[in-house]
Amino acid sequence: MKNEEIEAQLQEVLAGSYQIERELGRGAMARVFLAKDLKHPREVAVKLLPPELATPTAAERFLREIRITARLQHPHILQLMDSGASSGLCWYIMPYVTGESLRVKLSKGLMGIKEATRTAVEVANALGYAHREDVIHRDIKPENIMLSGDHAIVMDFGLARALGATQSSVTVAGLPIGTPVYMSPEQVIGQGELDAKTDIYSLGCVFYEMITGQPPFMGNLTAVMRGHMEGKATPPTQIRPDAPPPVDGIVERAMAKSPGDRYQTAEEMIGDLEMVLAYATLGAAAFAGRPPAASAAVQDEGKSGWKKFMGKFGKG
Repeated sequence: MKNEEIEAQLQEVLAGSYQIERELGRGAMARVFLAKDLKHPREVAVKLLPPELATPTAAERFLREIRITARLQHPHILQLMDSGASSGLCWYIMPYVTGESLRVKLSKGLMGIKEATRTAVEVANALGYAHREDVIHRDIKPENIMLSGDHAIVMDFGLARALGATQSSVTVAGLPIGTPVYMSPEQVIGQGELDAKTDIYSLGCVFYEMITGQPPFMGNLTAVMRGHMEGKATPPTQIRPDAPPPVDGIVERAMAKSPGDRYQTAEEMIGDLEMVLAYATLGAAAFAGRPPAASAAVQDEGKSGWKKFMGKFGKG
């Protein structure tokens, strides 16, 4: 079916509720259109599974994405507003988010320490919520993080899975699921039973890239996967000397080869990230006892907290 025919058919099934404006983009498994909500004066995005891609496996994955996304209500997760299937088309409606993906942001140059850390905190908050709802994302990467109004929004739960769910035809045990540059070691070997710590590893990879401007492991597919399994990433501070020293420890722990050596929850990682964010926001002087606007009590608390934090990573 031609592109024009698909768009016309989609408009027909959405008639009376949404007016298709234009195509926003397309990926390997879906197309996204900008539309106008006719009932409410707002723009929305329509994600469509094209008929030519609607194999039983693709349809199952798309419907699972709808079911999982509909469960999640969080300010840093792109919400599902509506969905439907008609005339051979399967689609769902989500808010139209202005801004750019983290991938586009990274293509423009190195991010500030404060911005990178704040983004990691917000993504970790979204993941922590999803994990508490027994959902793991399994594909955290810059392309799946939108930056809008200085805030991060996690999207595309197409590879997400409910914890404890039985193996489906969408994912086959023994085959890697995810994006190689950001895969955890257990994803690389195709381990069927994954948990929240696989998302923490992927977020560690993304945080590394936000700080250094490059992923932790580079090269061809074999080299990247070997890096996840056996390699040790160059400490971020060796690539970017202005990064606070504990960033090295945060990345090292988040990206530990063994899940048991990682942060066990997103909340644990958030605690360390927020200390770095405070340092990046207030500046080194705040932790050295020299902030002109801070009270003596605040100075002492900052110095004590930072000293303990640095000691935690062997930097004190």
